[in-house]
Amino acid sequence: MPVQTPTDFDEMPPGNTAGGLEDQFPYDAEMLHRLRLGDAYFCNLAARYHALNRAIHRFETEVERCSAFHVERLKTQRLKLLDEITAILEQAEQRLVAP
Repeated sequence: MPVQTPTDFDEMPPGNTAGGLEDQFPYDAEMLHRLRLGDAYFCNLAARYHALNRAIHRFETEVERCSAFHVERLKTQRLKLLDEITAILEQAEQRLVAP
């Protein structure tokens, strides 16, 4: 039975924050959904990515203030998460294709 972990972004109303995982991987929406429901580690990564992306968006649109250095550190963290999420997506797709 797959692990179902609720996430903050599932409970939030849709906003205009650009760059969500569905935007980054438009052809992998089904796989993103499956991984969120069945892989607690991936679900945690996706939630962290969403939180970072939302924070960066709020700083860049000046809803909240912080230093440029802090925004760049957050962007670096977001890229590291995106790299790990990409690797997990690629592995999951290979498992589907492998005989």
